[in-house]
Amino acid sequence: MLAPVLALAIFVGAFWFIATERASKVKTVLVAAGLMTILGLIPGAKVFYSEHEGIDWNVIFLLLGMMIIVGVIKQTGLFDFLAIWAAKRSRGKPFRLMVMLMVITAIASPILDNVTIIMLVAPVTLVICDRLHIAAQPFLIAEVLASNIGGAATLIGDPPNIIIGSRAGLTFNDFLVNMAPVVVVIAEAPENMVVVPFYPGPRSTPEPG
Repeated sequence: MLAPVLALAIFVGAFWFIATERASKVKTVLVAAGLMTILGLIPGAKVFYSEHEGIDWNVIFLLLGMMIIVGVIKQTGLFDFLAIWAAKRSRGKPFRLMVMLMVITAIASPILDNVTIIMLVAPVTLVICDRLHIAAQPFLIAEVLASNIGGAATLIGDPPNIIIGSRAGLTFNDFLVNMAPVVVVIAEAPENMVVVPFYPGPRSTPEPG
């Protein structure tokens, strides 16, 4: 009876430190995991070697591989080029720019990890919005929504996908065939979800003379 109470207390304590940012997230997680192991709440062998109760190494190495790939792509300036290209093609029109950035994000997310895609696209979006004197919040929200929806299409697009796939025994093609059509159908939802709350939309403001 004591073990569940201790596990719950450690979880709540760690969650509180993370939510309030009273301590480093990495240190908090490591301390909480260490306490769980020291107190015997999780057997050490199962943490590393149990397929169902331990660490999912498929996810860990997927994220590691994606970080390496994205790190290499970042050096090429590909995402900077695409974002600047979208800004030029939109001719400074906010709604058209938002749609183009969402399309770029949604297309890249199923191929690469959606979290790392946002980390690459968001800084360029902030620079473009600053140059055009428009609010960046609607663009960032739209990109996050597009990234999550696009990443749901493939087994490697989102970390939870690989967990679901490994537990359910799904192949890459199984996931793609079942999820891609749904993603295509709901792909237009983010722009409506962002444009309506921010109606009449972000507008350009004249530069100070």
